[in-house]
Amino acid sequence: MCSAVALPRLPVFTPTKSVRIAVNCRAGIAGRAPAGTCRSLLAAPIPTPCPPLSESLQLHHRPSCPPRAPADARRAAAVLQGRTGGGGWVRPAAGFPPSRPAPSAALAFSALQRAGGRAAGGCCGAVPRPMAVAETGEARRSARLSAVVLLALALLALLAGRRGGGEGQLASPPPPLPLPPGLREELWQRQRDLRRLAAAAGGGEALEGGLGCGDLSLATGVTVLGWGFTKVVARAALAGGGAVALKSVHGAGREVRQCVQRYGAPAGCRRLAAYKLMKEVTLLQRLQHPGIVQLQGQCYDNSRDPEIGVTAMLELGSPLEMIQLLQTPWEERFKICLSLVKLLFYLAHSPLGSIVLLDFQPRQFVMVNGNLKVTDMDDASTEELSCKEDNDCTLDFPTKSFPLKCSAVGKCEGINEKKNLFNAYRYFFTYLLPHSAPAALQPFLSDILNATGDLRYGINETLKAFEKVLHLYKSGLYLQKRPLLLKDYISVKGFRIAEGGDYKCWPSYSHLGCLLSVHSAEEAAAICNSQSRCQSFIITQERTWTGRPLASFQSSLTDLIPDANAVVYIKQSSSSGERL
Repeated sequence: MCSAVALPRLPVFTPTKSVRIAVNCRAGIAGRAPAGTCRSLLAAPIPTPCPPLSESLQLHHRPSCPPRAPADARRAAAVLQGRTGGGGWVRPAAGFPPSRPAPSAALAFSALQRAGGRAAGGCCGAVPRPMAVAETGEARRSARLSAVVLLALALLALLAGRRGGGEGQLASPPPPLPLPPGLREELWQRQRDLRRLAAAAGGGEALEGGLGCGDLSLATGVTVLGWGFTKVVARAALAGGGAVALKSVHGAGREVRQCVQRYGAPAGCRRLAAYKLMKEVTLLQRLQHPGIVQLQGQCYDNSRDPEIGVTAMLELGSPLEMIQLLQTPWEERFKICLSLVKLLFYLAHSPLGSIVLLDFQPRQFVMVNGNLKVTDMDDASTEELSCKEDNDCTLDFPTKSFPLKCSAVGKCEGINEKKNLFNAYRYFFTYLLPHSAPAALQPFLSDILNATGDLRYGINETLKAFEKVLHLYKSGLYLQKRPLLLKDYISVKGFRIAEGGDYKCWPSYSHLGCLLSVHSAEEAAAICNSQSRCQSFIITQERTWTGRPLASFQSSLTDLIPDANAVVYIKQSSSSGERL
């Protein structure tokens, strides 16, 4: 049975008027708060595991709810102290996390309902009624404990409230939790990085119209897609249709495990890893580009430490498979490289300054509807290397080193941009650009490879070079010096070739036949002449991302199908053409 105790007076500490109003509102004490104030103070939802107080302050009796030890109250006070900024954690910028209510005396009082009330014998977390009862020794001790907890929580709420406009500022003093000094230092550094990003972005506004915790709770079909050093990624189906990728801290990941091995503090190590995910969410909220995976929402689990219970909801993509890319037509591989160059140009001139992807690997990218997108931003940095002289600015890679200049402001000039560009060269350009490209474009592609491989080009020059190749390819200017071969073909209008060609070529847009991108029928004739088995071709209605049509090449004409809008081109020297 639940027992009630009298709420003792607190002669040492007298809460301010705002605190008394908040406490009275939460307790429902009639006549103790000015009219209209309770409505606004009670609007903020505060999670509680037990039923609320009735208006008459009668305790809810739940015999099945066992009494909790007084240690619960102390733990609740420690948790709330950390949540209100007194634990030496960073207080995120405005709106970050969006679902987290601002510290207040009402929040402190709600925490007392969940912890202090239970410690005083209120098994359901209710606050003791202000009425006299038989003061046994246990009741007096519990009452004193409730008063101490109330005093501590109210004081913490006041201190957090007085920090007021200090959004994004690091709280002090250091956390009371017994964290090792090295771990505290690492937490401080990641807090500082997160704070600096939020300040550079001008505040952390919530994602308007994005997904939230409600959508996450209704998601179904959650399956793990993979995991990395810090995070685990899962796929989930949304209740309203569609699917998203879910990112959360990987509690058994290498980063947490290695941290625990060093410091022996699992909770602090999980928080350390969570800061990387929070940093990624912050970056994705500020950086809007087709080459960056889209943040569709986030959820901060207030039932535990919000810094640990963070889940990011991203658009779903498929892993980038380099082996498969090497088997695709050159035009598609050029599209991948061009998309990457446009992304690096954006990162070099982003609203947050020049951004470097410190962990630049193909596995950090995904394909979304045929477009390349970077999906892992937790290792991105907006800081450029500080220096005192040019010798401090050597950019080292496993096979090459590049000397850079130290600027007048003590930063290595363009080091972030050049690091991104050389990584793009060694992981993407080298493999995807030159193979099976049109012969007339090979000299331009070789210039790009040489200039980026030696870092003679910056990102601006590289983008211009790619755009020049794209213009030559789309306009057909690279074909001007070729001999005219279409005159050796006869055209048969009103027919098309049946799908599913009788021979295959590489690389083809279809695994069933020879389907290639062409600028015109003239280029298709040149391709057909270069293939010994080709006797005819047709220009289809399909188009690639550049607007070029696809041509289907055949070795026989046994399956011609009437089509008023089609034209079949047949070699005059072929026996099939002679019969026609």
